[in-house]
Amino acid sequence: MITLKTMSMTPATIRRWTWLHKWSSLPCTIFMLLLCLTGLPLIFHHEIDHLLGNSIEAPFMPADTAKADLDEVIASALKVYPGKIMLYMSQERGDDSKWNMTVGDYATDEQYKSIAVDSRTAKVLAEAPTSGTFLSVMFRLHVDLFAGLPGMLFLGLMGFLLLLALVSGTVLYAPFMRKLDFGTVRHERAPRLKWLDLHNMLGIVTLVWVFVVGGTGMINTWADLLLKYWKVTEMAEMTAPYKGLPVPAKLASVQQSSERARAIEPGMQIAFIAFPGTAFSSPHHYGVFMRGNEAFTSRLYQPVLVDARTAQVTDSRRLPWYLTALLLSQPLHFGDYGGRWMQIVWALLDITTIIVLGSGVYLWLTRASQVNVALRATGKKRSASSHPFNARRSIAMKRSLYLLWAGPCIMALLTLTGLISALLGDGIWDALSALALGIPVASCAWYGLRHTVQARAYLPYRKARKARKLLCPASVR
Repeated sequence: MITLKTMSMTPATIRRWTWLHKWSSLPCTIFMLLLCLTGLPLIFHHEIDHLLGNSIEAPFMPADTAKADLDEVIASALKVYPGKIMLYMSQERGDDSKWNMTVGDYATDEQYKSIAVDSRTAKVLAEAPTSGTFLSVMFRLHVDLFAGLPGMLFLGLMGFLLLLALVSGTVLYAPFMRKLDFGTVRHERAPRLKWLDLHNMLGIVTLVWVFVVGGTGMINTWADLLLKYWKVTEMAEMTAPYKGLPVPAKLASVQQSSERARAIEPGMQIAFIAFPGTAFSSPHHYGVFMRGNEAFTSRLYQPVLVDARTAQVTDSRRLPWYLTALLLSQPLHFGDYGGRWMQIVWALLDITTIIVLGSGVYLWLTRASQVNVALRATGKKRSASSHPFNARRSIAMKRSLYLLWAGPCIMALLTLTGLISALLGDGIWDALSALALGIPVASCAWYGLRHTVQARAYLPYRKARKARKLLCPASVR
């Protein structure tokens, strides 16, 4: 049998990994706590918007109701703000009853206005608030700390430090848990030791989820850079024949342009239309971005460039791998797939992560080890052999790899199953996702709240120590 003794680390190695874990986690903890706290209401943004009266819903009509001409929809939106120009028009996934129209004074206007228009009647429903609401503040804090691209890149750096902390914490899990059963939380011991056990247990159970959410969050911070790279490479190649040509003074019909884009990509729906000069198009084109109808393909876009003067399709190609990775990282980061159960599980995992981060701060603030506490209580000085990572304690690893890693591996497989299954389909796939992710959440509650009289692995040690103390008190240290 392969045991941890054959793969043990020296005290110096453990100290190096401990140093890496401490100094990768401490700088990012406060920002990760901020992201977890601001991300929590964003999980339920539709429900909160409805509760606060900020949501806009189109009136009910039969599903087969004919859709209005897109040019009429655009005209209705521009009547609200005469003199402005169209920037984008989009539809939410699974809701084609309204168009979300974005208008501004120029193509890159950051002080844009958002208007909801009924897609069946072309009537304006309401003007959507774009700033100043509770969720808009939470979103800006979560995305860029109100600092734009520098804020996004800074949060990306914090995400990278989080990944380092997770890797180093996983390495340190073995020496810390070599004598304890999986999920052990010693409630009867000193508060710091109890919180250390809780930190280790919650951390290893939610490891894969935190790693995926942290890693995808880091990828999302590169969105602006990746989009700019795409524009100067593939977009530039797609629009090369138009280089140097004058910008069209009059734009072609959006309805006709969208119909020709649908003809090029049959079986797909329009996700959004970018008007000439915006970030997702060129000065000469409409950027019609199509998406599939299935759970997985609805997350991926297919750009179709349509000449804004003639309404003729000029190019259509799949997005490069890095933008595909960006699109797939978004649902894995925000948890906006899998239905209501996914939202609930995502929120519980978010709260669990807050506890892990908070317990890490507590452990650092009370970083005096239990050995020091015990020695101070007996009035004895600390010796080299009493270091928590001395050779005898760190190398004498007797538990097999199976016993140590069986529980964490099961939790990791369940988490991966839950994260992936809801992306593949709806219905039974959503149920499988909720079940697979719910087991780690239930395990956190079970192991974290149960009280054991004593960890089984320590019983023989404590009984022997008590016997030695009765026979010869001076020999017990």
